[in-house]
Amino acid sequence: MRKSPGRRLLPSLRHWRDWQSLFYMLLMPLLVWWQWSHGFHFVLYALELFLTLGVGVIHHNHTHVRMWWGRWSNRFTDYWLTLLQGHPTFVFWPAHVGNHHRFRHGPRDIARTYRPEFGGDTNHLWGYLIHPLQAAWVLYPLFFRWLSNLRRHWPGAFRYCMGQYALWLASWGFFLWLDWQKALLFVIVPQLHGLHWLLATNYLQHAHADGRPLTRAQRNTPGIELNYARNFEGLVNPLLFNIGLHTAHHECPHAHWSELSTLHDRIYRRRVTPALNEGGLLPYMGRVFVLGLVRPAARTRPQMPPEAVQ
Repeated sequence: MRKSPGRRLLPSLRHWRDWQSLFYMLLMPLLVWWQWSHGFHFVLYALELFLTLGVGVIHHNHTHVRMWWGRWSNRFTDYWLTLLQGHPTFVFWPAHVGNHHRFRHGPRDIARTYRPEFGGDTNHLWGYLIHPLQAAWVLYPLFFRWLSNLRRHWPGAFRYCMGQYALWLASWGFFLWLDWQKALLFVIVPQLHGLHWLLATNYLQHAHADGRPLTRAQRNTPGIELNYARNFEGLVNPLLFNIGLHTAHHECPHAHWSELSTLHDRIYRRRVTPALNEGGLLPYMGRVFVLGLVRPAARTRPQMPPEAVQ
């Protein structure tokens, strides 16, 4: 475990690799500003859409391993990510840490991809497209319960979360007031694009995986497979902070994202059935979601028996 470098006057990163995160967080608003001032540019707009994915992953990583030494630097980052993402950053605590990491795609994970009322254990194009709405349907009541609990027991934390809501809504209101057409094109639509990927990533990583729960002893037994997640080993990892190495992340949630490739290669790749270790993300999506529409052999197979789906 890294030790704190002590009290410093200037913000200090915990890990030098997060300069990549900072670069993404600074580049994205610069692209918005340039296009707002000079007009739509196809290449820059495509890059902005890509960076909305990066901001979602940075938000995820910052939740697990705080980026800075020092409370105020991390709090400022929470609010900066809220502005960039168009949604409060606190939501990862109840939805991701308190739910998804706790129950690991099991029957008690409310955002699991195989809920019977949402079509059961699927992995196809429609399931991918609709999963963000399905997830939001079950997650927002969780947010409200969590906020209600904060308001009763931790009013300071509640005000912190409400501040994120206020900042997000005020930013949308400000940009819409300046120019509603530019606000929609350069700010709101890209942010919604990023939020779609943020939620849909759960489907990419877990659809047709095995959600049957394992005990801690079973997870620590080398011969037992950890098939609750799918891994992607392609270009998505250097571009998006190793987000594709999902088993290693679940098993070592407090490891910095830069350490996941070593953990995956040395330990966890061999503990996942080969069907859940994919190459590139986009080739996978093309094969399963597009080619799979007409060619059954291109589709994935469920890792759970039908009777286990609940």
